[in-house]
Amino acid sequence: MIPEFLHEGRLWALLALPALALLYLALVYFRRDGGGRLPINTDRPWVRHTAVALSILSLGLLTVAWATPQQTIQVPRDRATVVIVMDVSLSMEAADVPPTRLAAAKESAKEFVLSLPPGFNVSLVEFAGTASIAIEPTIDRGAVTAAIDNLQLRESTAIGEGIYAGLDALLMVPPDPDNPESNPPAALVVLSDGESQRGRSPYTAARAAKEAGVPVNTIAFGTDWGYIIDPRTGRREMVRVNREQLAEIAREGGGKSYYAPSAERLREVYAEIRQTTGTQEAYQEVTSRYVGAGLVVGLLAALGIVSLGARWP
Repeated sequence: MIPEFLHEGRLWALLALPALALLYLALVYFRRDGGGRLPINTDRPWVRHTAVALSILSLGLLTVAWATPQQTIQVPRDRATVVIVMDVSLSMEAADVPPTRLAAAKESAKEFVLSLPPGFNVSLVEFAGTASIAIEPTIDRGAVTAAIDNLQLRESTAIGEGIYAGLDALLMVPPDPDNPESNPPAALVVLSDGESQRGRSPYTAARAAKEAGVPVNTIAFGTDWGYIIDPRTGRREMVRVNREQLAEIAREGGGKSYYAPSAERLREVYAEIRQTTGTQEAYQEVTSRYVGAGLVVGLLAALGIVSLGARWP
């Protein structure tokens, strides 16, 4: 994004840069001795030319900084609430994501919780045939990770009930002691490997969350070849991930859908969610960015000049 400038008139100083480049070229051309060689070290002419180019670029970046650039950037949020809505249906016992889907999901969820900013409240909802709030929104990361460890498998799948329980959890968010009237943003992260079989419609639940200003992000976790052993018959039962339904739930809920066929991909997905949930857009001065870039480029130019052991032409 092209920045705007508080002191736009100062950008006229950039016109000096092409003049400096032309002056350098003129010095290179006219300060040659009779043998056609420069009276300086020319063993590595590309280093000299690169050093000059970097010097001019550094001046350009510092000039832009002098004009006080401003633009919309992503900045960390101070507060928000994330509700992890996790499927604990029997299909999560499939071992296509070792050691099992549930065990791998637990580890990634704990890493995700511990990576969130300290001021974020986190809640955990578990669902199978019914849904319940495993832990209310809290900044106590130890309590949340302990609740994740305590998740147990149960029968059936009711994604809609999980979403509604997530919305109920948001009603329990403690007020900000510094600003009790504020309403920090919130998001649901629904992780499931199956298809909703019981309870209220997951699409209706997702739309209700969207109307409440709470995006519903979904993670379809597992592969198409996962299976479990039916304890009653001893038969192998395939438990394919219903990516299509989870993607539609995310669309209805105004969030994003992700597919994670492995534990590694699940970690990446949580990192993406952390990035989008943990930051917000803000219009700010970004002078320091250009100053920093200008100084780094200037340092590289200086190193190039020192390596030549000679003056510029």
